[in-house]
Amino acid sequence: MKTLTIRLPDVLVTEIEHESRSRRVSKSDVVRERLHQPRCAPAANGSMNDAIGAILKASWAAKVPAGPPRFRSPKKQKLAELIRAKKLPR
Repeated sequence: MKTLTIRLPDVLVTEIEHESRSRRVSKSDVVRERLHQPRCAPAANGSMNDAIGAILKASWAAKVPAGPPRFRSPKKQKLAELIRAKKLPR
């Protein structure tokens, strides 16, 4: 069996811990069981791939506002603005 490390929201972690304590099984067992359960029923005549494809198509169609990239570091932000300023006038 392979090991996988993931980050989960605190709410989900406490929910898994509570369920593992109440059922007296390991947290790994609870997570494995939840991963094997289907979260949403596939379309009546389609497969899970069709359902996932529909979700991906909707996310790709989402409009994202265009604009210069934003950086947390003021140095990187200033550098990006300088590079963008040099590229604009043609």
